[in-house]
Formats: sequence, C-alpha cells, structure tokens
Amino acid sequence: MTEDCSPKPGYIALYESGELARRAAAFKKRLALCDICPRTCTVNRLEGQKGFCNSAFLPIVSSVVAHFGEEPVLSGISGSGTIFFGNCNLRCAFCQNYQISQNPQAQQKNEMSISALAQKMLYIQDGLNCHNINLVSPSHFVPQIVMALLEAVPEGLHLPLVFNSGGYDSLETLQALDGIISIYLPDIKYSSDENSLKYSMVRDYVRHSRAAIQEMYRQVGNLVTDDEGIAVSGMIVRHLILPNEIAGSKETLIWLTEELSPSVTISIMSQYYPSNRAGNIPELSRSINPGEYEEIVKLADKLGMENGWIQEMESKEYYLPDFTSGDKPFNA
Repeated sequence: MTEDCSPKPGYIALYESGELARRAAAFKKRLALCDICPRTCTVNRLEGQKGFCNSAFLPIVSSVVAHFGEEPVLSGISGSGTIFFGNCNLRCAFCQNYQISQNPQAQQKNEMSISALAQKMLYIQDGLNCHNINLVSPSHFVPQIVMALLEAVPEGLHLPLVFNSGGYDSLETLQALDGIISIYLPDIKYSSDENSLKYSMVRDYVRHSRAAIQEMYRQVGNLVTDDEGIAVSGMIVRHLILPNEIAGSKETLIWLTEELSPSVTISIMSQYYPSNRAGNIPELSRSINPGEYEEIVKLADKLGMENGWIQEMESKEYYLPDFTSGDKPFNA
C-alpha cells in the first residue's frame, strides 16, 4: 500500500481540536427548530416532524456508488464515491433524480442511523477506493453528515468531501461548514426567481444561490488538483442549459465572471432531457437545440471563462439514472 501524500482535509484538524464535535452539537440543536436550509421550516426534526424536505432526523441514503460520470477531476480513474441522499429542498419539474428526490414515501425505507452513514463513508474510501466522498443533495442533511463525520474520522476517514448541491443553501449553514468541505460543487439553476418558483417551487432561489456560491468561493477558492489531476480543493459551479432561455444562462455567466472571477471553474451542461414532469410543460418538453447551445458556448469564450468543461451535445443516456436498480443507477 502506497503512502497517501495528498493534503489532509480540514475536518481532520477540526476533529483533533474538538471543533468538529462542537459544530456537530450545534447543528443537531438547530434541527429542533429546523433552519438548516433557506426554507427555515422551523419544525422539530429531532422529534420526527417534517418540513418541505419531507425528512425527519435520520439521514436517507438512496444509493452509494463509484460514479465515473462526474467531471474528470472528480471521477478520475477510481470514481467519485457518491452518496445520493433521498428527498430534496427543491421540486424541480425536470429533476433527473426525481425517483429519489420527489418520492418521500418510497424513500422511507432508506433511512439509516448516523453510524451507518459513517460506515458508508468508510466503505467508499476503503471498499470502493474512490478519490472523494461526493455528497449529492446534502443541503437538508448537513447536521447528520457532520455527525457521521465525527464517527468516521477516528476510524481513519481521510478523503476530501464534495458538497454537490442544488445551490439552494443557507449562508449560516455553509459558514458552519467552513474547513469541513474541501470541494464545493453547486448548481446555479436560474437567474430569475419567477422561473425558480414556476419550475422548482422556490421563491427566492437567485438571492440565496448567489450568496451561497460567493460563500463557497470565499472558503475554498479556485479548483486545485494533485499531480494526477484529481481535485483536492476548490469550487466547480455547474450550470444546466435549459430550453427557451428558462435558466437565464447569459445572466448567470456574466454574474459569475463579474462577482467571482473569469477564472472560476464552471461545468456547462447540455444534457437537459425532459424528465419527471417536464414532458407535460410545453416550454420544457424538448431538449436544447444547437442554437441555444452555441450561444452559451460563444458567450463563455467571450467572457474569458477558460477553466472547466463544456459538455458536447451528444447522447445523454448515461446521465439518466435509474434508482430502482439499487447501487447501479447508471448504465455505464
């Protein structure tokens, strides 16, 4: 076994100083009047009450898999160790993970203890030998993640954590994650609250997502990779182009370059497919066309956005997961 020369994630030092335990306790206390995400439902999740995310205290894990379809710096050759959390604090009409994000009754069976979540993290590291732990849709389970981390670190956990969220995250929650998360991977879905309400059932997405992304960038900065090209820290912003300019892609790219930096790493995705309820919404019922795609590619180039990836317009089958197949939701 070769010695791991990668920098240690910050959560290890926080554990050793006792700060991680303090933050875990503070997070758990907040669940009694839940304000973990911007919806601030103020329900007592410790007593089993559920707010918009349909989640009580126990974390819900729908799938754990070595994912090879993420950005190359995350998947590498060994895969990104992806933990798909059930339920969500958004209701995107076009969600590709709708089987687990918008079916709370079916997800009840996937509840697990904090200790079991800790063991899933260790399995990703020692069983799957992945490059990182990729937390998908973690926004409503941040306290549980930190509590699981508190148990996993003394058992040897040392992989960087990837916070892979829909972008609708609480500033207070993110500030309490400072030093815990190595890599932030937020979506920036909309530049219009009218569209975010219409298609994701959230009235204030733009303000909260932009504040969240600014805080994430403050914490970790630009993407840093090791000698093998694997991400060890930094931020990647994902943006999915939607048909009929619904995502407001032009405004989003301009905001990123002006308010963060043209050097921010961005992953522009063309993989939109009218899944979930989108097939019944006329303006969302088709894939994007070449003209819509080229317009955003040209704008990214004009703005000097040189870091990241622009997904080609090609077959999207790999990106449509099927969570009815357990821990093999992808075709590849």
